[in-house]
Amino acid sequence: MVKEIPMVEFKNVTKIYPKSKQPAVENINFKIDKGEFCCLIGTSGSGKTTLMRMINRMNSITKGEVLVNGKNVTEFNPVSLRRRIGYVIQNNGLMPHMTIRENIVLVPKLLKWPKEKLAEEAKRLIKMAELPESFLDRYPVELSGGQQQRIGVVRALAANQNLILMDEPFGALDPITRESLQTLVQNLQVQLGKTIVFVTHDMDEALKLATKIVVLHDGQLIQVGTPEEILHHPANDFVKSLIGEERLSEAKYETVKVKNVMTAPVKINLGASLTDALTMMKEHRVDTLLVVDDDNHLKGYISITDLQRKYPEVSTVSDIMLPVTATVESDEYLRDNFSRILSRNGQYIPVVDSANKLVGIVTRSSLVNVVYEKIWGDKSTLKTQTEKKAN
Repeated sequence: MVKEIPMVEFKNVTKIYPKSKQPAVENINFKIDKGEFCCLIGTSGSGKTTLMRMINRMNSITKGEVLVNGKNVTEFNPVSLRRRIGYVIQNNGLMPHMTIRENIVLVPKLLKWPKEKLAEEAKRLIKMAELPESFLDRYPVELSGGQQQRIGVVRALAANQNLILMDEPFGALDPITRESLQTLVQNLQVQLGKTIVFVTHDMDEALKLATKIVVLHDGQLIQVGTPEEILHHPANDFVKSLIGEERLSEAKYETVKVKNVMTAPVKINLGASLTDALTMMKEHRVDTLLVVDDDNHLKGYISITDLQRKYPEVSTVSDIMLPVTATVESDEYLRDNFSRILSRNGQYIPVVDSANKLVGIVTRSSLVNVVYEKIWGDKSTLKTQTEKKAN
């Protein structure tokens, strides 16, 4: 059986900048297979961006080789190489004097695609960015930072490049926007089978997105592995510090899924009256209700505050419904959502299935039994431990 050629391979790669006493990176060796989501992570100055920019020849190589599809990058024309590789940066890199349509098909236009194909590609990509087609005729300044970054992400896919480089693309965004873009990139990578090389300094981001993590420190390669390998077998104290004590502790919940700790939701139909909603709140002793349609799709939520303020001016639940800002899927691992749940204080997170149907909720109190069992074991184990201490 012929072994598949890696999409990217670093062979004994060293980079020394002029007037620098120390190499930016030294003797780096690792491979990125086709279809992998590889995160390069490390502190500032660790060499992660230096390495990534060697792939498209934006950085020269002092020693060693960088191969793309088995071919040394120095054998490519730099311009043609960069047109074959998607590239997303932190400030999105959109041209302010161009419309979104012009920005989004910039590379295909340079490749001299016909006008009809360019028009089709623009529509395809704006849909992929989950933005309305009317945005194509706007300018970047008319979009929010998160919307601009969505355009930057899908633009990297415009010429159907199989390799995408991303240099801390979400670092300047607020947490909610950042999370939505992480999900977008993760879904696109899975759907399209692209190979992504992603630079980040955020271990939570790397653990969420990556299928392979490369840890760098002071220009040295410290560890390469899957998120599970990094979590459960950190190579040294530096890797442990990157992961953090909280994440190391959460790794104990590796096999626990959200559906294992969720509880039944208190929900109401979209068309129900506010009187029905108030009655339900009183019966269940809650101050919010999740709102679903006739097919149990999660549509939003209502609160007692809004109900009191609007009653009896409006009549139905849909009149005061607010959007849900965070959900988790029932088959997700608890380890990937532990921090999010804890950070919500007294609030819960709705649990949905793959079709966005409401199946439960997870609260902070839902985690108590899981934490109890993972740290102390069952009651008999705890009793034995207590007796040993007493003796």
